[in-house]
Amino acid sequence: MEPQKEARTPGDPVARSSGPSRSQTPKDEERREGDTAPAEASLDAEADGALADSAFADALWELPVEPAERRPECSRCSRPQKVCLCPFLPLHPLHISTHLYIIQHPAEESKVLRTVPLLAACLPQDKCKVKIGRRFSEERDPELSAVCRKSDTLILYPGAEAANLEEFILESPIYPSTILIIDGTWSQAKDIFYKNSLFRLPKQVQLKTSISSQYVIRTQPTNRCLSTLECAAAALSILEKNNYIQETLLRPLQALCSFQLQHGAQIRLSKEHLLKNGLYLKPMPKNKRKLRKMELLMNSVKI
Repeated sequence: MEPQKEARTPGDPVARSSGPSRSQTPKDEERREGDTAPAEASLDAEADGALADSAFADALWELPVEPAERRPECSRCSRPQKVCLCPFLPLHPLHISTHLYIIQHPAEESKVLRTVPLLAACLPQDKCKVKIGRRFSEERDPELSAVCRKSDTLILYPGAEAANLEEFILESPIYPSTILIIDGTWSQAKDIFYKNSLFRLPKQVQLKTSISSQYVIRTQPTNRCLSTLECAAAALSILEKNNYIQETLLRPLQALCSFQLQHGAQIRLSKEHLLKNGLYLKPMPKNKRKLRKMELLMNSVKI
């Protein structure tokens, strides 16, 4: 008796073998496997390239860093030797009896076109000392603390309480022997003056002058603002009663500005001048205090 065949209707799906179909030949299989080989090789190449780049970057980080070479500087004027200003300095330091202390903000030390080195090069080392820092106290600088406590010490800083230097020396029973000048931007100088109680011990004085700054390669707030060198030159000339001192100290500053202008620098007009003549291109500050200062400059009100 023959075994019964399994019944199948036309709608039943035909079970397919999991193996290769009859229409595929061994060559077809080889061709399919060959198609995936280039893609895998490309991925491997990209991975190898990434590893190579990473290894190269690591090797770069391990290379020793050579410090940038600075141009040789003149030991006297601190300018690069190719633009040395020593020919404009006095042959010998000026003879003065006044002791000058420059209180310098640390940010000024790294600036290229600073005036304090030129000032110091014109004066005896024992008469001109530079103190660098933002905060000063008796513990940190006993020498400066002792100087500030002396009755014959002055500090040059403008303000409502500051006396006219020329008038003060005529009326004071004690002739000043020392003067302090703060070196920095106006905001830096204000910070140093008001946040160091030592600097409110000396008599506060200011210069009453109508001259404009000759430091024309650096922007000043007003036409009456002077550089540190110019302030020192005017103050020492008054204290020493010798106009030759001011002329001598200004000579290297004039040479510095002249050289810079000849080599591409531009004359920097004061913010006051720019505002009053409609030449100030920057947006006005949103801060009310800063905006008030700008308005005062526009109206030529002394701040």
